[in-house]
Amino acid sequence: MTGHDMRGRWRTTMLTALAMVAFAANSVLNRAALADALIDPMAFAAIRLAAGAVTLGALATALRGRAWLTRLRPAGALALALYVTGFSAAYLRMDAGAGALILFGGVQVTMFAGALALGESVPARRWIGAALALAGLAWMLLPGAGSVPPVSAALMALAAFGWGLYSLMGRAGTDPLSATAAAFAGAVPLGLAAFWAAPAALPARPEGIALAVLSGAVTSGLGYALWYAVLPRLGPARAALAQLTVPVIAVAGGTLLLAEIPGPRLALACALVIGGVAFGLSGRRGAR
Repeated sequence: MTGHDMRGRWRTTMLTALAMVAFAANSVLNRAALADALIDPMAFAAIRLAAGAVTLGALATALRGRAWLTRLRPAGALALALYVTGFSAAYLRMDAGAGALILFGGVQVTMFAGALALGESVPARRWIGAALALAGLAWMLLPGAGSVPPVSAALMALAAFGWGLYSLMGRAGTDPLSATAAAFAGAVPLGLAAFWAAPAALPARPEGIALAVLSGAVTSGLGYALWYAVLPRLGPARAALAQLTVPVIAVAGGTLLLAEIPGPRLALACALVIGGVAFGLSGRRGAR
């Protein structure tokens, strides 16, 4: 391997790690804003969508001109809005790490079900891996010490369903940046409608607004753009495996920044979900 190839691989690894940190940071930022009552969940969601739309729209315009505006699809905008609003509402009473784990596991289950519905061939390893991941998620939802609030879990599962659908719809896309910019732009009115339909229970403080803007413009907008830039270099298997790190990073961030110490149930459920998905993704022929 030449020095140029080594530098290319190192750069891809670093950019991938940065994107995963950005994804996990969305959980930590959202939870930080809601745990300290700095903003209402739907206000956070609406501001996050608007900030992401502005950032991605500006980036897409600089790189593509105004052609990205023609990529708006109502179904994609609806799925994205479902993800963002469910995500924000769930974090009102859920730790950052637990929420990221349910989101990640739910997205994988949604995409697995989508593959079945589309008639794709599913090897035995994928079935076993999906069963392990579902067992880990189910364990988190059982009553008892260390369980998550059922309403919050349901909202995060709804968010996972939205993001899973959005990912399935975007798999065949040839220009993910333009498609995502258009989806964010289309999701803004839906986010505002959710905010108006559920009047804020508390006023938005400047710190809460700042966290929502940071989540939308940087960890969502720029984070997604960065992820799409490295995706072609990873291939589908490595890209999926890289996302296994997101719940772990979110748990670490919640522990360090929010003093949310994971209990034994979360730790073992995390191991089941991540181990199951990793097992299901391993051994794929032709994976890069």
